[in-house]
Amino acid sequence: MKLKFAKMHGLGNDFMVIDAINQAFDPRPELIRQWADRHQGIGFDQMLVVDRPESDAADFKYSIYNADGGEVAQCGNGARCFARFVREQGLTDLELITVETNTGVLRLEAVDATRYRVDMGIPQFEPGTIPLRAETRQELYSTDFEGTEISFGAVSIGNPHMVIPVVDVDQAGVETLGPYFETHMMFPERANIGFMQVIDRSSFKLRVFERGVGETRACGSGACAAMVVGVGLGLLDSPATAQLRGGELKLEWQGGANPVMMTGETAMVYQGEIEYE
Repeated sequence: MKLKFAKMHGLGNDFMVIDAINQAFDPRPELIRQWADRHQGIGFDQMLVVDRPESDAADFKYSIYNADGGEVAQCGNGARCFARFVREQGLTDLELITVETNTGVLRLEAVDATRYRVDMGIPQFEPGTIPLRAETRQELYSTDFEGTEISFGAVSIGNPHMVIPVVDVDQAGVETLGPYFETHMMFPERANIGFMQVIDRSSFKLRVFERGVGETRACGSGACAAMVVGVGLGLLDSPATAQLRGGELKLEWQGGANPVMMTGETAMVYQGEIEYE
């Protein structure tokens, strides 16, 4: 069988994007892992699948699969690429697109030809909604890593995030702390691990070790998570700019039960066709 696809990225967080409306596709985990391989496959952090919505409340359905083949509920950089893909492929001419996900409906807005604004939903802080094994909600939780106390914030932005404030992201131990806490027992569904260095009240640097992927050049939901944790700790104001290794994201949150808004660039790398069984 042959499958048409696009390779895209949002600030270096890269994706294989598939139109499953006009062609049949079954996202089998072993196939995703094979194609995600950067040496023997296409190479990507996540696969994004465009499908018909299941209700009249949305224009499309949005499915996301990590490089390890597991399905996840949220990807902010992917959402922007999704919006650009459906417009450039002629699947819609809407400037405001509503998209079904496993955790609700996303609203994606075209700012210009390459920049998109995403309503990332209302952040969830209660431990049971993250999910996090903790008795009560706290602004900062504490745990141990090899005898060192680690303080962190926790929030769900459609997926679970652990946000660790650090003095210097370049010296943050992402390669050791990331995989350790991604699979820590306190996160029953695993977690994305963010390392946030606050620069001033309107900007911060961020590195993210994503569950099922490893460190990526940018993580949209991770940037939103870091921003709302920073606001909660009194370290950041809204709006704020996240400086990631792949570029910048503009973030807004009015607090409380208000959604986090994220704006950033997208890029179409190439379009191709692949054979598979």
